[in-house]
Amino acid sequence: MTRLLGRLGGWCARHGWIVLVAWVVVAAGVMGASLAFPSPTSSDASIPGTDAQRAHDLMKTGFGSGYGTAGTVQLLVYSPDGALIEDDRKKAVETSMDRLRTMPHVKQVDTPFRKGGISSNLQIGLITIKLEGNDSDQIADTTQELSKAADPARAAGLEVVPADASNPADKEIKTGPSEIIGVVCALLVLVFAFGTLVAAMIPIFVALVSVATGLGVIGLLGWVVDMPKQAGIMATMIGLGVGIDYALFLLSRHRRLLAEGVPVAESVRRTVASSGGAVVFAGGTVIIALSALMLAGFPLLATLGWVTGISVVAAVLTSVTLVPALLGLLGHRVNALKVPLLRGGGTSGTGWAGLGRWVARRPWQVLLASALVLGALAAPALALKLGAIDEGYGAKGSEPRRAYELMATGFGPGFNGPLIVVAELPSKVAGAEDPIVDNLTREVEDVDGVKYVGDPKVNTSGRSVLLQVIPEYAPSDDRAAQVVRDVRAISVPGVQMHVGGKVAGLTDAGDRMAERTPLVIGVVVLLSALLLLLAFRAPVVAIKAAVMNLVSLGAAFGALALVFSIGLGTGLVGMDPPVNSSYVQTVFFSVPIESYVPLMLFAVLFGLSMDYEVFLLTAVRQSYLRHGRNSRAVAEGLGSTGRVITSAALIMVAVFTAFVAYPDSMVKTFGVGLAVAVAVDATIIRGFLVPATMVLLGRLNWWCPRWLDRILPNLSVEGHEEDEPSVRREEPVKVGV
Repeated sequence: MTRLLGRLGGWCARHGWIVLVAWVVVAAGVMGASLAFPSPTSSDASIPGTDAQRAHDLMKTGFGSGYGTAGTVQLLVYSPDGALIEDDRKKAVETSMDRLRTMPHVKQVDTPFRKGGISSNLQIGLITIKLEGNDSDQIADTTQELSKAADPARAAGLEVVPADASNPADKEIKTGPSEIIGVVCALLVLVFAFGTLVAAMIPIFVALVSVATGLGVIGLLGWVVDMPKQAGIMATMIGLGVGIDYALFLLSRHRRLLAEGVPVAESVRRTVASSGGAVVFAGGTVIIALSALMLAGFPLLATLGWVTGISVVAAVLTSVTLVPALLGLLGHRVNALKVPLLRGGGTSGTGWAGLGRWVARRPWQVLLASALVLGALAAPALALKLGAIDEGYGAKGSEPRRAYELMATGFGPGFNGPLIVVAELPSKVAGAEDPIVDNLTREVEDVDGVKYVGDPKVNTSGRSVLLQVIPEYAPSDDRAAQVVRDVRAISVPGVQMHVGGKVAGLTDAGDRMAERTPLVIGVVVLLSALLLLLAFRAPVVAIKAAVMNLVSLGAAFGALALVFSIGLGTGLVGMDPPVNSSYVQTVFFSVPIESYVPLMLFAVLFGLSMDYEVFLLTAVRQSYLRHGRNSRAVAEGLGSTGRVITSAALIMVAVFTAFVAYPDSMVKTFGVGLAVAVAVDATIIRGFLVPATMVLLGRLNWWCPRWLDRILPNLSVEGHEEDEPSVRREEPVKVGV
């Protein structure tokens, strides 16, 4: 593989303008097409095979679209100055209802001045609008149009908010300041690392081309697959981080070779042959980890996984083609525009090599100290609280949060997450008064935590009944999930019950994640270790690398628990506290973490952690093959990679931290988790723990059974023969059979 990459890098360096123009045209083309024809995003979190999905399907087929989320719109009307039933206010509400009845697709408008339609203080009312023939994909736009039709009520001093306040402008998380902040921080790190503006700009330019290409492809794919609203921002976050890092690794190697007097063309070829191979393997581990999310049984998670993988593929491709093209075009001008007072670009790594020698002299002490620190960082993970994040945690002042607060105040927190019970009956019934329907309704009403059960509705075939059940608890309350389980546990002879709705769907998602998590983790660890085995032909190194990555994950989950579950900093990351919170609660309050986030975070972090492992092991392996002295190889490997890995980690931490400013809670959790994990991985783990374990293992690091060495394909990632053609290659250490 190294020879193939070397030839590719050499060709790109000789035909730099062709490669550069081709990439710019491709990036501009796909990005322009996706902007000109923006694809819809989907908030569908359905999970095939679950009880909630079965309830949804039965409701749709047995009762029609009018009973689904796309068939009903509710408007909350609030009178801050008095009762809604006063003549002027009531007349304004009725005028708004008359206008609503004239809107397209409106089948029925239910007045708030009905039983269950107005709050006990008579200040909050609920207008329910049933639709037919509308496009379910355009429900957010339809909701906003219906809300505008209620302007007569607003003119009378009333507040009108859609209960499901889905604004079309908010369907997709837009790119913006966070990306700019992340890029600026990355540029500053690169300037300090290289000391020249030209060299610093290369990784930034390559990453921007990579991200633009990836986002363009993702945007166009949104026309053929359901694309979550977080897809673009997740791809941007990961794409920026790995895109800059991969280009940084290549550029650092190239500048070091130039400093040693290697001609430009030969330097580019060697760089792509060696560091390019490391980039390909590192990117491969990220893609493998993300692809394993398809085994989670959660379509939303699987889509986020392969969509993020597209950005990683784009980063790898631009690194091994566009970077050598730019290096070939620039030649020695890569070191132009030096920044005064900044040395940058040092290649000796004496400080990191000194750290390596220090660790080599006391490996047991370093191992013990590192384990204690990492254990302390991971300990809070025991308090990690998984659950649903409802609109009550949304940005203060936003329509969804305002609607949530009005609904909870007027009708109770459970009205924000009603359960939909769909029961298949053993025989046809005449109507809702049938004894079996009455028995079913009473059984549901008797469940602890159920506040209200609506009037049962029997479909036209008389074989299915639908009940709307209002829990006493908010959707994010753990007790709401228990109500779902208790309702499902009801046993009525001959009746098959299914419970759907938002809370039921989230409960099923949590159960599915708990069921599939061991499988996903096992596949990711196994395949990543196998890829490392192919790269280094060293079973011990492959297994150890997988274990080290799991250690860094513990620190990430500990940070998430500390910030969100324990609440020491939710206010600091931009989460708005609940209404009527005390001063302390405005800064420190607990926020649940969506059940699928840890698994997604695991896949991303495992892949990213493997990046640094590959680059460090590559350098150590090269040194070991030159002289065969393990402790010295560890020190030299750390010395040659410490500076660049630290710079790469600082860039990733800056990029991920910048995304904490996003209003979306999932993006915030990813930003915190990724930033902490990368920082810990590049310092404690790669600087202390990995060198200490490698020193202690000695020659076992590179041990490979003869039978395994014979059957493994030769996919060496080091490219050692490319850099040191005059040095005799030594065979891997082989012990046993």
